[in-house]
Amino acid sequence: MIDDTDLSHLNRCVELAQLALDEGDQPFGSLIISQDGRVLFEDRNRISGGDHTQHPEFAIARWAANNLSESDRKHAVVYTSGEHCAMCSAAHGWVGLGRIVYASSTEQFTQWQNELGAPAGPVRALSINEVIPDTPVDGPAEALTERIRAMHVAYHHRHA
Repeated sequence: MIDDTDLSHLNRCVELAQLALDEGDQPFGSLIISQDGRVLFEDRNRISGGDHTQHPEFAIARWAANNLSESDRKHAVVYTSGEHCAMCSAAHGWVGLGRIVYASSTEQFTQWQNELGAPAGPVRALSINEVIPDTPVDGPAEALTERIRAMHVAYHHRHA
């Protein structure tokens, strides 16, 4: 269940997604919160340079592996504007991070891409729990759906 605290962090993720869009990247933003509620690290999508592994969720997994204990990783919460792709879900699972809260789902993103006539990506679109089934996941946050969809439409129109 997504509460007001979750929604506050998701709003920051949407701000990071907008920053990514403004810089020419796909609009995705993410952050990781400690067990006591501190923002530990945040990032945005950075794929415009050609490296399509530069997702913020993947950056969070790398950062957490290098900076947090196993226990801290397990009790951390990752917030993201869009549900993790399979690559990022796997990284999340391998690093042993805790709960994930997302604003928009893979299903929504896939639907939007189809409506826009965008080509399918090279990796199958899977939900987080199809990749890491024991991870607690909450989302989507319906209150943010239209803002996120609008960013993806804008990205598509700029890059079509």
